[in-house]
Amino acid sequence: MSMPYRLERSDRKTVQLKVCPDGSLVVRAPLRFPIQRIDRFVEQNSTWIENQRKIMKKRTQREITYAQTPEQIESLKQTAREIIPEKVAYYSNIMGVTPNSVKITSATKRFGSCSGKNGLCFSYRVMMYPDEAIDYVVVHELAHIRHHDHSKAFYDFIAKTLPDYREREAILQERS
Repeated sequence: MSMPYRLERSDRKTVQLKVCPDGSLVVRAPLRFPIQRIDRFVEQNSTWIENQRKIMKKRTQREITYAQTPEQIESLKQTAREIIPEKVAYYSNIMGVTPNSVKITSATKRFGSCSGKNGLCFSYRVMMYPDEAIDYVVVHELAHIRHHDHSKAFYDFIAKTLPDYREREAILQERS
């Protein structure tokens, strides 16, 4: 017996699985794709689906942990406004790149981002991590000014500044 799922059909050419934050499964399939093949596809990917459900459960628990009082949030934002621009200035000098702007946001899905116009945004939530993890996020986003992707050259560029970047990145993943 196949696990329950919500089926969405469209003009697409492939079958796609999506595990929602509540753990439910959505299957997107071509209009005329046989239901038996969809059921078999779901069954063949049951291990992946269960892993995704565990990840979603962890994320939901992390978001609950993030829930702070308004005072705590404001304190983290203020700390971020003081510390992150200093770190950006320090590392941008070392790396030879210059962002067009630096903003502190309330983003929940990522710690930082770099726009196509080289504007950097950092979530105040990164302030809940150790200093070496914050440095990694700053260097990661600054590296996007030179490489707007996650290529080998991008990570090589990070490694020139932070040779131990993998350990720093792991801190963020451990606590996520």
